[in-house]
Amino acid sequence: MEDWNDLRLVLAVARAGGLSGAARALGVNHSTAFRRLNAFEERLGARLFERLPGGAYAATAAGERVAAAAERMETETAALDRDIAGRDHRLTGRVRLTMSETFAFRLITPLMARFRALYPGVLVELLAESRLLNLSRREADVALRAARPREGDLFGRRLCDVAWTVYGSPKLFAEHGAPRDVADLARFPFIGWGVDTVGVGAAEWVEATASSEQVVYRSNSLVHQMVAAREGIGLAALPCYHGDPEAGLLRALTEPVPALSRELWVVTHEDLRRTARVRACLDVIGEGIAAQRALIEGARPA
Repeated sequence: MEDWNDLRLVLAVARAGGLSGAARALGVNHSTAFRRLNAFEERLGARLFERLPGGAYAATAAGERVAAAAERMETETAALDRDIAGRDHRLTGRVRLTMSETFAFRLITPLMARFRALYPGVLVELLAESRLLNLSRREADVALRAARPREGDLFGRRLCDVAWTVYGSPKLFAEHGAPRDVADLARFPFIGWGVDTVGVGAAEWVEATASSEQVVYRSNSLVHQMVAAREGIGLAALPCYHGDPEAGLLRALTEPVPALSRELWVVTHEDLRRTARVRACLDVIGEGIAAQRALIEGARPA
């Protein structure tokens, strides 16, 4: 077991439950992961995973032992990495940001242009995805999240509330008229989330508000939902910072929907919060969000 990459591969397969997911997590192709795992098992003289129908991999007792050791090594390596990075007072290096696609699209990329102008020695890497990356394992350095962090080793600062309401195109309202209230939304076609979506408040609200017959289009991307609503396909529940700036959209409901309101937090690991480049990134994001607070919280000019 001289190669840490072999242990990382076993840990990734155990977490993903298969070779394809492990390969994606490690940034290698499937054939490379397959070849490396087989070679590792041959060197050990032990089977680490049972190959199951459908491409699933189930860890054997030996595989569980190796994965547990690899996880301990990963934890120690990440802690050392954070400790060293936390002592870094230089405004150079890399900052990895993670957030949803819409935060990146509407709010953060313009702020990163300002950050780059102020700190040209820092490389910004933006990971726009809904999956919650693990900050303790240094999968990212700074995260924008719609909830208070619960992990004890994370530092978070609440920035504002995020208001949501329902939007449609002028074309749609010309055909159906303007809705009077939430109950009147029953006359309109809706854009929903994917049928397998779980744990997303907006998806649950749409499913509870619109009948299955009303849902005429589905997408797991809020950017695509916004485009579909703009094209007149149906109504979409969107964050106000996403819907209000779009010239081709109008609010179907004048006020934000209280049930859809969320908090916005900027989060980092406690060990990194005083690192110069992370601190600078937190400051730029905090100031930029504060300047757009009225938009994000759904306030509109009288």
